[in-house]
Amino acid sequence: MTSFDLNFAKQDHFALFGLPRTFAVDRAELDGLYRDVQARVHPDKHAHMGDADRRIAMQWATQVNEAYQTLLNPLRRARYLLELAGHDPRIETNTAMPPEFLMQQMEWREAVAEARAGGDADTLGELHQRLGRETRTQYESLGEAIDGAHDWTRAADIVRQLMFQEKLLTEIDEALEAVEA
Repeated sequence: MTSFDLNFAKQDHFALFGLPRTFAVDRAELDGLYRDVQARVHPDKHAHMGDADRRIAMQWATQVNEAYQTLLNPLRRARYLLELAGHDPRIETNTAMPPEFLMQQMEWREAVAEARAGGDADTLGELHQRLGRETRTQYESLGEAIDGAHDWTRAADIVRQLMFQEKLLTEIDEALEAVEA
């Protein structure tokens, strides 16, 4: 029998850190809780134990790290909350989006391609700022959909849109790096 509490591994990411299941997470609080939990399960702390306990400690440390990374990232956290609530956002299969959103995405992508081809870092920076503002607004709407209205269908729609926007922000960052290199 190991000296570990086997119920630890059955906790969801929020319970693992003693946090409520909400989209809004205080980053400083999460960081502190992560350090506390990680200190308890870190494999080095259990180096004197038997092989089985050391393996379990390693698994727990891995689970704690994964939980922390999930809760740290707002998009991953939202997807996780959707899963916990039993609402599969069908990210990979449901690509239905409002036509206005798709048109805006196409316009942004064309503008990014033109600015990149023309070596226009200023335009890329402006696009990044505009899309960043839009993305922040979407995250606010996502928080309201999850924590306020518990509207899981709306939250799933916003998550799918944010995935597009986050990918485009990454592409703009890459274009800026290429232009400024």
